[in-house]
Amino acid sequence: MVDMATRIPKTTPLPDRTAGGDAVVLERRPLRTQPPQMHQVVLLNDDFTPMEFVVLVLQEFFNKDREAATQIMLKIHLQGKGVCGVFPKDIAATKVDQVQAAAREAGHPLQCLHEPIE
Repeated sequence: MVDMATRIPKTTPLPDRTAGGDAVVLERRPLRTQPPQMHQVVLLNDDFTPMEFVVLVLQEFFNKDREAATQIMLKIHLQGKGVCGVFPKDIAATKVDQVQAAAREAGHPLQCLHEPIE
């Protein structure tokens, strides 16, 4: 069995503040973390995915009510793409994966992506 160290570790003595001249003053600088960059999740229009499926995706994965989901679906249909929500990058990537998995499972070619907000 190996004996554990029983000696108290040596510490560096603090500078003598009464001697004057040689003391070092350190300033405390607060660390400022940046908020995470936000990404928007975008659904793209295609000619094969039913509008009702898009509405259901918006309700299930983005917690939109029926009216808001319908408005976003119409924007996707008319303008080619529509923003479903804004999230931190990791959450946006997870939402994209969930939507694409649900579309594949249902046999639809619905495309979803996330892009940073500038």
